[in-house]
Amino acid sequence: MLSFFQCRIVCKDVPAETMYDVLHDIEYRKKWDSNVIETFDIGKLTVNADVGYYSWKCPKPLRNRDVITLRSWLPIGKDYIIMNYSVKHVKYPPRKDRVRAVSIQTGYMIQSQGPSNCTLTYMAQVDPRGSLPKWVVNKSSHFLAPHAMKKISKACLKYAEWKQRHSPNFKPWLYPEQTTLPTIPLSELSIQHAESLENIDESSLAETPEREDSD
Repeated sequence: MLSFFQCRIVCKDVPAETMYDVLHDIEYRKKWDSNVIETFDIGKLTVNADVGYYSWKCPKPLRNRDVITLRSWLPIGKDYIIMNYSVKHVKYPPRKDRVRAVSIQTGYMIQSQGPSNCTLTYMAQVDPRGSLPKWVVNKSSHFLAPHAMKKISKACLKYAEWKQRHSPNFKPWLYPEQTTLPTIPLSELSIQHAESLENIDESSLAETPEREDSD
């Protein structure tokens, strides 16, 4: 089942460059992203492309998902684009405790709206690998995705203060000479085709009430 989402939000008091930093900063993501289970960079391909792992909590009682993605980014004047799609890495096969999802094409477009504001557009075409209940599809498109966008915007407001206390000058997405990631041989990567992964049927699962996130 392919899922497609597109959201757009105007972020007041958030410069485009701050939004760009927040979306890149993996250590800061662990602080504000309450859905993340585990995330880390695996290696680099070029100065503006890397491969990473991300796993996230799904609404109960669904099984949690994860992805391995090749991500690339490009500043265009005062605007920015970050895109990713799924790849297979020989050293990171699917795990038994998580369902390996597939990002067909996912990305952010950050557009500057002057020195203090920006707009953020999120687009995602994802195969979660499985038949999902209708309530999950509805919840994802009408609540989870917009809520996540607002959470990113809110995280941007606190980033400068946090970054001052956590390696303030370390931004390898801006200064590639700072990266410590190993270079990944192309022989270790291949396109992740959905058909080669486990496909599970969760369509009959009922929603389990969960405590709302306070943010």
